[in-house]
Amino acid sequence: MLNFRFFIQIIIMVKVREAFQNEIQTIARLQEYLALETEGLKLDTTIVREGVEAVFKDSSKGAYYMAEKDKAIAGTMLTTYEWSDWRNCDFIWIQSLYILPEFRNSGIFKTMYGYVQDIVLQSPAYGGIRLYVDKNNHDAQKVYMKLGMSADHYQLFEWIK
Repeated sequence: MLNFRFFIQIIIMVKVREAFQNEIQTIARLQEYLALETEGLKLDTTIVREGVEAVFKDSSKGAYYMAEKDKAIAGTMLTTYEWSDWRNCDFIWIQSLYILPEFRNSGIFKTMYGYVQDIVLQSPAYGGIRLYVDKNNHDAQKVYMKLGMSADHYQLFEWIK
C-alpha cells in the first residue's frame, strides 16, 4: 500500500531532504530573508553563516531540511530537539522555516511538515512537533491549524540578551 503523502509529493512535485553541507551559504541567505521579512531585522551575515555551519558540525544542535520543487530550492527549515521529562522523549521543534515567496501557497510547508511528522511517527524517541509563530502572523497560524496543530497549551515567553 502506498503512502498518501507520497501521492501529494508526486502531484506537487516537491522533494524534502536533509540539507547538504555545501548549502550552508544558501541556508544562511534564506535565514537573512526570513529575519528581514518577518521581523524587519538585518542579521549579521557572518554570524548567521557561522550559526548554520555549527549545526552541520554538531548534529545534536539540530538538522536542516530543504524543499525542492522541480529541482529548484523552494524553502528550508531547521529542526531542533527539546527533551520532555514528562514524556521521556524529545519533541522536534520546527524553526527557521522559510519558503521563498514564489513557492508559497503551493503545499511546500505541508509536505515539509509531513516529512517531519513521519519522522516522529516512526520513532519512539519523539513525542511530537512544536513550533512558535509570531502572534501577528495570522496566515501562518491558519496553515498550522489546518495541519492539526493547536495553540491551546502554552504561550511562549522569552528573554533575549
